[in-house]
Amino acid sequence: MTNRYRNIGFSLIEVLVTIVILMIGLLGLAGLQGRALTSQLESYQRSQALILLKDMENRINANRKNAAEYITTTALGTGADCSVAVNPASAVSGADRNEWCNALMGAAEVQSGVSPTGAMIGARGCIYQIAAPVSGVPSTYLAVVAWQGLNNTKAPVAPAGNCGANQYGSESLHRVVTLPISIADLN
Repeated sequence: MTNRYRNIGFSLIEVLVTIVILMIGLLGLAGLQGRALTSQLESYQRSQALILLKDMENRINANRKNAAEYITTTALGTGADCSVAVNPASAVSGADRNEWCNALMGAAEVQSGVSPTGAMIGARGCIYQIAAPVSGVPSTYLAVVAWQGLNNTKAPVAPAGNCGANQYGSESLHRVVTLPISIADLN
């Protein structure tokens, strides 16, 4: 008879311990879900940036004779005026830069007809000439797309790191992808 009374309440303690362990596990899963969503958004932004880089590469290749006119002195996209003055001699490159600027600001997707929403956070684009043409050697340009990430990482280095530098609070949130573009001498 005494053994029967000593075991009373023992199963209730087991249930409470099990509930505590399950709660800790569920909180861990909730944190993991949040990290997965952040990583998914980072991945989406990177893929958008790569699409925009390939778009500009195709535009420059289609207008190879005027490739030097695509070089940017300031970043296009967020915080920029996309109505770049179009030089009549280079109307194609001016229009291409305008369209790329609008794409960087998300013009491909508009929410309820109000404002562009389809680009990366704080997207900016730059084009640098990294090698001038020398006889037999093509000129090389570097197309760069920069945006704000969600997690801290290592800051990008120059020249790609110059595009959008000091625009995202901490440089550890500054993301860039680059694409070198070689243009053979057409003369």
